[in-house]
Amino acid sequence: QVRVVESGGGLVQPGESLRLSCAGIGFRVTALTMSWYRQAPGKERELVATIYTPGSATDYADSVKGRFTISRDGVENTVALQMSGLQVEDTAVYYCKALSNYVPWGQGTQVTVSS
Repeated sequence: QVRVVESGGGLVQPGESLRLSCAGIGFRVTALTMSWYRQAPGKERELVATIYTPGSATDYADSVKGRFTISRDGVENTVALQMSGLQVEDTAVYYCKALSNYVPWGQGTQVTVSS
């Protein structure tokens, strides 16, 4: 069954770092453009970061540029989102998504930034 599984979320204090991971099941993450989205309570889901195929160029939302880094590992078949300098405004459920109608949304992983 083709799907993604996100992990790595948690509760952190402002300024701390967190690393999210997305495992691709039934497909190769290197074969598709992959993105991280997030959805905060009461807000629409927003695109956070993208890593493109082919070429692995990356793109980020202005709100996370310079603080978040997206990467992928072809051996582990995972996509990571390294988040540093976390802010309260980064609190959301984070989702990994492949640019494909055949790969459904995952369950997401909760990130809470609070003092």
